[in-house]
Amino acid sequence: MNAERAIGPKRKRVLDAIHHRTPDGAPMDFGGSATTGMHVSCVAKLRDHYGLEKRPVKVCEPFQMLGLIEDDLKEAIGVDVAPLMGRGAFFGFDNRDWKPWSFNGLEVLVAEGFCTTVEPEMGGTLIYPKGDLTARPSGRMPKDGFFFDAVIRQKPIDFDHLNPDDNTEQYQPLTEAQLDDIEQDARALESGEYAVFASLVNTNLGDIAWVPGPDLIDPKGVRDVAEWYMLTASRPDVVHKIFARQVEVGIDNLARIHQRLGDDAIDVIFLCGADFGTQTSSFCSVKTFDSLWKPHYAEVCDWIHKHTTWKTFKHSCGSSERFFESMIEAGIDIINPVQCSAKGMDPRTLKEKYKGRLVFWGGGVDTQRTLPFGTPAEVRAEVLDRCEIFSQGGGFVFNAIHNVQADTPVENMVAMFEAVKEFNGRR
Repeated sequence: MNAERAIGPKRKRVLDAIHHRTPDGAPMDFGGSATTGMHVSCVAKLRDHYGLEKRPVKVCEPFQMLGLIEDDLKEAIGVDVAPLMGRGAFFGFDNRDWKPWSFNGLEVLVAEGFCTTVEPEMGGTLIYPKGDLTARPSGRMPKDGFFFDAVIRQKPIDFDHLNPDDNTEQYQPLTEAQLDDIEQDARALESGEYAVFASLVNTNLGDIAWVPGPDLIDPKGVRDVAEWYMLTASRPDVVHKIFARQVEVGIDNLARIHQRLGDDAIDVIFLCGADFGTQTSSFCSVKTFDSLWKPHYAEVCDWIHKHTTWKTFKHSCGSSERFFESMIEAGIDIINPVQCSAKGMDPRTLKEKYKGRLVFWGGGVDTQRTLPFGTPAEVRAEVLDRCEIFSQGGGFVFNAIHNVQADTPVENMVAMFEAVKEFNGRR
């Protein structure tokens, strides 16, 4: 590919923001990644609200049941970012060859490999790795639920004789066919209308969503989330070896993607989705983060910054401010979802402390309380306040605090979009 993309107004708005220049308004992302999206039911409601062509919404991320936000809806709500996600889905099948599926009475489209059964007694929905119905299910959605939970399928483990290779099955070199798909998808975005947000390489160091191996038919190693956390404390030597292998494969894959696409095809690259914060505290100390995670993040970020112009994006929910200095030192440019409701995450304090050093991608409205349960007026007020705080001097891309969840009132979602447009109209 390697051709220089044009810079349209939407892309320029994002580029200015992530380079800490003052843009012409707050850029907005919905649907750019698996942590900045919307539940498929919300996407369907918005399509109806805006009078867009009636057609089933594609489930682009089946674990969280996120819906694909197509260009007509992007235009209606004011999105400035487009995803480059690759075809591989969370449960190990490819997003292709779409088929209808009824989801809580809503007709949606799912990939051919999206294969499920219904529990005979509980009525929950079971989903299978790589669409293999002969395997043990790797995900379960409760009856009338809205998304899947990973099923723990850990085998008995001899913790005195752990093999780090057992926890690196998911981290494999990209095939030429996968690279072809990535290049084809990138070409569809080469007009430069949108900033491109790429989620192509799995370097999710210790991300608990991936620990159970939902994409693997027969996962080996430590696959219980609680035992994984204990492993980081009891056997950091093993965890270091697992992370080192992830980074080795990840950098090799990034190099091959860069060779195919060049610098200009990607603006932001998703680095990792491991959470370090809780509502009131954290999963580990800063000392542990610095010794166990930081060196590996730094290795990936160093390669990206040395060889590309891409900006690095790190997702970490909860009270994670205590790690921001370490993340900056490791080379992380962007933090998401900026959970302002968590302890120590006051938006004004964050902006004052990290202005010019860290991009806040999210934090625009609370998805635990305000967006799902507030009034449209309360949503508008919070969005305007957050835009005013975070937009100073650039360094802000508007998004909700993590994905917009099912049952969010459509009038509140519309109030959110209109408030961003109102803020931008004042610029």
